[in-house]
Amino acid sequence: MSLTPAGEHDPTGSVSTGGTHLTGSSVTAPEVAKGAGRDMFGAAFGGDTSGYGGLVARPVAPVSSPRPYGGWFDEVVDALEEAYPGFAGAVQRVVVDRGELTIHVAPAKVDEVCRALRDDPNLRFELCSSVSGVDYPAQVERLHAVYHLTSMTYRRRIRLETAVTVEDPHVASVTATYPTADFHEREAWDMFGIVFDGHPALTRILMPDDWQGHPQRKDYPLGGIPVEYKGATIPPPDERRSYA
Repeated sequence: MSLTPAGEHDPTGSVSTGGTHLTGSSVTAPEVAKGAGRDMFGAAFGGDTSGYGGLVARPVAPVSSPRPYGGWFDEVVDALEEAYPGFAGAVQRVVVDRGELTIHVAPAKVDEVCRALRDDPNLRFELCSSVSGVDYPAQVERLHAVYHLTSMTYRRRIRLETAVTVEDPHVASVTATYPTADFHEREAWDMFGIVFDGHPALTRILMPDDWQGHPQRKDYPLGGIPVEYKGATIPPPDERRSYA
């Protein structure tokens, strides 16, 4: 079989798979970045590489993407470097993947970088739409905070990301720059234990105040408490029937 570009009309009756067509001889995988995820069968494109379905994600080397980044990405990075004097010490790497720009930032410098991204007239990322937590247990700096920023002026979106250890999970809060991050940072603290220094009231937002631990860390036990609903009791996850 071979892969041919997918068009608006395909008279051959070949199978379309995400912008490519499978036709009859050999399958050629598209070029992928070094270290990209591969599934348990060796395929490097498509499919689930999250590990949920028995597939395994290979670790990606923490390196910057080569220049030029493409599109307006170079313009944004250049403008940030010009607007923020501490760029070299704050920005750890710039990664372009799947058409998205991610700027990796030192934990203590996140708010300073956000302030430059918001205020510089060539950037104008006025909105922080979300702050998310992620846990990568295989990494030393396993707890990641991810910020999604939008420029309504220039109709652009970028991502900031920072990483900390469990032993020192401190990140500079961005609530002074983006008030919308208030509840988002509280949730990241509640679920992952990321401490946002400078947050005005970093308290739990989903779990009870006296709850022990951070439930969305990957090493958090699956056990829980029974839940009553309309007279029936739902057992905690580790006591439920297995359907495997």
